[in-house]
Amino acid sequence: MTMALPKAFDFLRGVSGQVVDEIVALDWRVTSLGGPEGWPVALRTQLATMLACPVPMYMVWGPELISFYNDAYRPILGYRADTAMGTPFRILWGSIWGEIEPLVDKALSGQVAKVTDMRLDLARTGQPEESYWTFSYSPVFDDGGDIAGMICVTGETTDRVLAERRQRASDERLELALSSGAHVGLWDWDVLNDSVRSDARFAAMYGVDPAAAEAGMPIAEFFRGIHPDDHDRVTRDIQAAMADTAPGDAPRRFTSEYRLVQPDGTIHWVSAHGRCIPDEAGRCVRFPGVSFDISERVEIEQQLRESEARARLNAERVQLALEAGAIIGTWFWDLPTDRFTVDEPFARHFGLDPSLGHDGLSLAQVVETVHPDDRAGLAEAIDAAIASGGPYAHQYRVRRRDGCYHWLEANGRVEHAPDGTPLYFPGVLIDVGVRRALEAERDSAIAELRVLTDQLEQRVADRTAELMRAEEALRQAQKMEAVGQLTGGLAHDFNNLLAGISGALELMALRLSQGRTGEIDRYMDVAQGATRRAAALTHRLLAFSRRQTLAPRPTDVIALVGDMADLIRRTVGPGITLETPSAQEPWVVLVDAPQLENALLNLCINARDAMPDGGRITIAIEGHGAGGGGAGRDGIGDALTGDYLTLSVTDTGTGMTPDVIEKAFDPFFTTKPLGQGTGLGLSMIYGFARQSGGQVRIASTLGKGTTVSLYLPRHHGPVEQDAPSASSTPDAGHGSGETVLVVDDESSVRLMVVDILRDMGHQVVEAVDRAGAMALLRSDQRIDLMITDVGLPGGMNGRQLAEAAREVRHELNVMFVTGYAESAVLNSGHLAPGMQLLTKPFTVDALVTGVQAALGHRRER
Repeated sequence: MTMALPKAFDFLRGVSGQVVDEIVALDWRVTSLGGPEGWPVALRTQLATMLACPVPMYMVWGPELISFYNDAYRPILGYRADTAMGTPFRILWGSIWGEIEPLVDKALSGQVAKVTDMRLDLARTGQPEESYWTFSYSPVFDDGGDIAGMICVTGETTDRVLAERRQRASDERLELALSSGAHVGLWDWDVLNDSVRSDARFAAMYGVDPAAAEAGMPIAEFFRGIHPDDHDRVTRDIQAAMADTAPGDAPRRFTSEYRLVQPDGTIHWVSAHGRCIPDEAGRCVRFPGVSFDISERVEIEQQLRESEARARLNAERVQLALEAGAIIGTWFWDLPTDRFTVDEPFARHFGLDPSLGHDGLSLAQVVETVHPDDRAGLAEAIDAAIASGGPYAHQYRVRRRDGCYHWLEANGRVEHAPDGTPLYFPGVLIDVGVRRALEAERDSAIAELRVLTDQLEQRVADRTAELMRAEEALRQAQKMEAVGQLTGGLAHDFNNLLAGISGALELMALRLSQGRTGEIDRYMDVAQGATRRAAALTHRLLAFSRRQTLAPRPTDVIALVGDMADLIRRTVGPGITLETPSAQEPWVVLVDAPQLENALLNLCINARDAMPDGGRITIAIEGHGAGGGGAGRDGIGDALTGDYLTLSVTDTGTGMTPDVIEKAFDPFFTTKPLGQGTGLGLSMIYGFARQSGGQVRIASTLGKGTTVSLYLPRHHGPVEQDAPSASSTPDAGHGSGETVLVVDDESSVRLMVVDILRDMGHQVVEAVDRAGAMALLRSDQRIDLMITDVGLPGGMNGRQLAEAAREVRHELNVMFVTGYAESAVLNSGHLAPGMQLLTKPFTVDALVTGVQAALGHRRER
């Protein structure tokens, strides 16, 4: 601003600087100083003196302590410079008023107040800063000799204070290093004799023996620890320091920083400092010095370089934003006076007159062009920022001169005085119209993507369902293939067995017709042998399907293994060493003992086949108490939750691969050559273990051997002793006239049972289904025993028939005949008193023994 100086300000003529214009302008704004001719001579004199001084000075005058300052003081004001002249001193420096008020009061009382290195936070850039100052406050007097204000000469001492602080810190670190002895080492090199003597710290730093270093060692011993990449450079630095000097020249100094490789392989950085001491001819004869471990400093410097790199990048980004027009305007809001000054871009974007922006606006004038829908939110955001202080950011729409609304984002910061009074609110404007358009486009794209995703998910679900259907069809095909393989194998085996039975029967009939009865027994043996093999095959299949008929009873497994040891040794042959468990406390399990013996023998045979060149089979038995961790350790999960026993067979054979282990329990899977294995052995053992309430696991290492473990739940009860065998020959004298009801829809089986019973001397009544049986049971017919097949026609099985029969005849004895185990028959593995079970196919002896036991039980009652 340029204006003519009134006559009263002639004293300012010849004084240059922007502050002159600002002081002239005060005459028209500061009424407390009077009119143009009303300024006291003392005030004008002090102003002239201050303005002509190159040292930073300021003065306050009058009751309101109006502020004046010279050009040298202007940089101290920072962003306050535009509004500082004529502003009350308390408002101008409200943020530090608490620190300087005592000095002002002392000067206004007529004393001189001095302070050195006073710490103040002037926030000259709007951000907190650490700065130090020296002030000299003196009172100034008006024309009448009264104190009218004060004048201050100031100087910034920040650089000196910080330098002294750094020097003290450096001295403290050096003292700490020397006192701790951990990072500093001293050396003295006798160059002529090539002997370096050092203290223990230097020796440890360079990785040499401290005792030898104290006595003296060649310089090469210390050079061994220098990093290979630094070795040549350090050598050149030393040679340069040792170069000959002219007589009288100062000794050359040596400074070098390099890496040392420690004996443990770690790398430390050291800074070595020394000087050559020459003789009269200028040759270096001694080379003393000191080495510092600067590893920590090097690491910090590296970190600082990375901070600095990020700072440069951020500065480049800010500059790019300015050049690209991302920041489109600035404002400064003096909150106590509600004076809102803005730059020209701000005014243009708000549709305001730029000249008004320089002179100052009220907040109401500024927000007049804000979109009506955004004014309430803007006011709320401003009030919150002023109340809390600190950063502020808010987006809203403003109307430009063209009448269109545009999106802006205001970013600023509210500064408070120490007493909490809001002082300043500077900030910048950012054009976010493009960003919001992109966000809207992004939201639209996301919505479209969500629709596509939903459609894709549906297509994936449909495809997954299609794949699942295809997979189910594949499984069904695999099942049918397995069934075909199963039926093919069964057909082959049973055809062979039926051929033997049929041929034996035909030859028996032929020999009888020829009267050659002496050969009948041989053909009978053939037929019975084929029948037994057929029964064994059926049992294997039922075991695999877990539907075989089991007769579980309390069994001491340790004794069972001991009884089988000789049989197993004979079976596996002399090339195999068998180790069995030593005698220990019996562990009783509820299991079908013959089936367990069969499973154990099969496992030992498999182990033998895996050791064609001989080896060792180890049978081990281990009991596990509930909660003992055995289940988790053996990997059987929650299958067995209480006490259980592990029966394991371990061999030293060829072992199995993981894929073989995975298929080992599959039916008809075998690794044996064609014709040497049916593939039902392990599957039968698996089915038997599961049906007995247990589990089977395989652990194997290829080339080292295999362990197959049976897990069986413990039975808390005594071992059941074998009953003495009794004669089972059918003899009419054994019967006592008891009546037996036989219920079976298979006529051949019913005929055989009826004939055997009559040979035993019993009365027999027959029924083919439930209806016929119940009619006899409800009649007056005497019935002492009912023998019934489990599978009956008419919707009622044998177990249900037995329950219905006992409702009519409460103490009726029942014998079940079955080819597989039904849960309704076994009642979870147990039969009620007075009930027995006979498995098909059975021998005449087995039937006779069962009937005698059942009727004997009745007689005892």
